[in-house]
Amino acid sequence: MDSEIVLRLDRKTAEDLYGTLYEVGEHIAAGAPMTPPTHDEVERLAQVLRDLAHSLGRRCNPYCDHV
Repeated sequence: MDSEIVLRLDRKTAEDLYGTLYEVGEHIAAGAPMTPPTHDEVERLAQVLRDLAHSLGRRCNPYCDHV
């Protein structure tokens, strides 16, 4: 098995991620409309994506030097 990647999420961020993934799945499966995220949700989910990218060894932008 490949090495595991573990990300820790606070409850609010986990709820945001669950809600987003659920809505995307419903949108793909049935064309259901997607609710635009709030500014706070965007900030929390952006941090999850940055953390995941760094855990995968990816740089968050061409000038990223903190990986």
